[in-house]
Amino acid sequence: MNVADFDFDLPDELIAQFPPAVRGGSRLLHVDAHGVLADRWFRDLPSLLRPDDLLVMNDTRVIKARLFGHKDSGGKLELLAERVISDFEALAFIRASHAPKPGSQIYLADDTPVDVIARQADLTQLRFPRPVLSVLDQLGLLPLPPYIEHTPTPDDEARYQTVYANEPGSVAAPTAGLHFDDAMLDALRAQGVRTAQVTLHVGAGTFQPVRVDNIADHTMHSERYTIPQDTVDAILETRARGGRVIAVGTTSLRTLEAAARPGPLAAGAGETDIFITPGYRFDVVDALITNFHLPKSTLLMLVSAFSGMNAIRAAYAHAIAERYRFFSYGDAMFLERNRLENPAA
Repeated sequence: MNVADFDFDLPDELIAQFPPAVRGGSRLLHVDAHGVLADRWFRDLPSLLRPDDLLVMNDTRVIKARLFGHKDSGGKLELLAERVISDFEALAFIRASHAPKPGSQIYLADDTPVDVIARQADLTQLRFPRPVLSVLDQLGLLPLPPYIEHTPTPDDEARYQTVYANEPGSVAAPTAGLHFDDAMLDALRAQGVRTAQVTLHVGAGTFQPVRVDNIADHTMHSERYTIPQDTVDAILETRARGGRVIAVGTTSLRTLEAAARPGPLAAGAGETDIFITPGYRFDVVDALITNFHLPKSTLLMLVSAFSGMNAIRAAYAHAIAERYRFFSYGDAMFLERNRLENPAA
């Protein structure tokens, strides 16, 4: 398949620049297992769920990963701490006129010196004089996606974070989770819907475009994940009770599907570069809550695999015609796995 198969025209004014006035105030497009569409609001989600369903959520926390500074030669630079690899070290993308060389130092905005250790492809390994997360929290900016055009505000620091975020390490939010507030979660639990957590730290590669024509030639970036044994147990219990496993966001789905290959779903930590495209057979997830994704993106390919290409094309055309809001701060979808194209594995 070609990347052009996943292109569409999106008016700029439909790219949400700010979150809705209140958490959960978004619209929700329901795409059922046969591709039938229904316009709803996110507050209607409880009516789409049943007792014994299980919501699996990504509890990663977005870090203030964007820093500014200068090289020891004086040239200005911007860095994005893509991955914290130890208490004092991180891998970062660096934007500068000339990349700093291993053995040199760079200086952050408050003149904090950072040692340049090594280059790893397009990333630079850095060593900080104090814990990385402490430096980022003190000096960093929230790494809003490139299509959000304003400088991060205190409101962004609250709203570009799920209410259940717990494990720091992402440079992008698992945005499907941004719609949930505590009242919604309490109502769902009272209804008999259970919740479980996984952790996948979202990397900057989530925004990188597919630069090949044939999607089979694309290589995904790798991301770290952890699945607790409690979550595996909850999934097995849900299956035994006849409930559905519902991934909150593509990151949760990718984590579960990666951990179930090549054998049964297992708890533990690892890295995944799983690339889900049409024709993929899903092992774990029955339904997916997700936002609307960028044209030609790997995430659009994933939802096309899950719900069927024709259903997703129709859903996106409908969303544009009905003026849904797109991307991280935009509206949501509730997708049921297309049973004809994706029978249970």
